[in-house]
Amino acid sequence: MGSHPALLGTVRAVRRTLAEVGPAFTRSEGDFARISLPDHDGDVLRDLLVGDHAHVVVEIGLAYGSSALAIGEALVLQGAEGAKHVVIDPHQDLFHHAGWDAITAAGLGGICTLVAERSQLALPRLMAEGCVADAAFVDGSHIFHRVFVDLAYLHEIVRPGGLIVLDDCQWPSVATAARYFETNTGWQPVIPRTRTRLRAFRIPDPRRAPAFEDFTPFHIDTPT
Repeated sequence: MGSHPALLGTVRAVRRTLAEVGPAFTRSEGDFARISLPDHDGDVLRDLLVGDHAHVVVEIGLAYGSSALAIGEALVLQGAEGAKHVVIDPHQDLFHHAGWDAITAAGLGGICTLVAERSQLALPRLMAEGCVADAAFVDGSHIFHRVFVDLAYLHEIVRPGGLIVLDDCQWPSVATAARYFETNTGWQPVIPRTRTRLRAFRIPDPRRAPAFEDFTPFHIDTPT
């Protein structure tokens, strides 16, 4: 991973600049603040991964790179050999590759791989290739069936006992998809130490797969 202190300083500097100044390109005014993970929540994500000793992380959704830099900081902080960060995002061209530019500027190109493909296509291939992750961060499509498919594959890719962290669970589509796995496959909520908009779940060990006759109906409470 190279010089650990130097790399960590570079990652933190790039994270700080992105949070304070923003990217060189945005799709429209206010777009960076609207869709990027806030810096505080990036710290929460970093701390969750470090606390769980996650060395291999799959991320869905890159955009401007805020969450990817937080994940990269977590991996560099641990300094583990074999650290790996797989980012799935087919739309970097729409962002003028701002997210990937942030990753390379931070010196994380050696541990990070960008898969420029829809997650619904990339995840089954990763699973077929035998990919095993310690954790996943999900901030891609918010369409219910796409979130559900992402989580179904990540349920198999993330090791038993590993973490799945989601952003934007204030969207009913995202929260409902997560609720299925909580009620039917035993995902256990993990409560971060500080207030955050993120939600984290631990996959049970051993991994659970309900029989078809054991389906538990699920719903979330939505404002009326």
